[in-house]
Amino acid sequence: MLKPILWFTVYRLAEMGAQSRLVKISTKDLAERLSVSQQTASRHLIELEKLGLIERQITARGELVRITGRGSEEIRRIYLSLHSLSEAGAPTVISIEGVVFTGLGEGAYYISQKGYRKQIVDKLGFDPYPGTLNLKLTSNIDLRTRGELDAYPAIEIKGFKDRLRTFGPAKCYRAIINDEVKGAVITAMRSHYDTSIIEVIAPTYLRNRLKLRDGDKVKVKIFISSSRLSSS
Repeated sequence: MLKPILWFTVYRLAEMGAQSRLVKISTKDLAERLSVSQQTASRHLIELEKLGLIERQITARGELVRITGRGSEEIRRIYLSLHSLSEAGAPTVISIEGVVFTGLGEGAYYISQKGYRKQIVDKLGFDPYPGTLNLKLTSNIDLRTRGELDAYPAIEIKGFKDRLRTFGPAKCYRAIINDEVKGAVITAMRSHYDTSIIEVIAPTYLRNRLKLRDGDKVKVKIFISSSRLSSS
């Protein structure tokens, strides 16, 4: 998660026109806009560049800065998060359609971990089948919807340690798969997949229950905001 002060720096840079083009940036001007010292403003720019949120060029005319695509996505994520705080602006359910494919087998390993499994049972109300259903998103609408999903409130699964390694946190969103099986979309368990992939968990083996094979399309209704499904 980006530090709030760094996000605000990105916001100020966008106000200065850096979201659409390279602009000349004075650290003194930026510092005044942020109400921080010039040294702090300069440090923020260095951190943002390391995070890949901006690109910088030092020229004879001074320092030129542009917000990267990743930085623009961060602005959009924060905007959607703020927007979702308004009850009228936050949808109750969103739908995503993806294509089934055989994954790397990571899902079974992670879901089987006691530290994850116990939290899923406690917070989602079902004992998950040890594995995930992997869906590849192909349409621009579904890819955009997946990008927006991270901005909405989620059920947090905390990271933990065992004797051998550290396991990172994850987020869950309750869902219904093909209008039939209650489960959840789970994200960020150190997955090697990008955001064009969603992983679905359920109390049953979804491929058998829904008679799915690689290449089949699956519709997932994801419940967000304060909406909750009763466990089955």
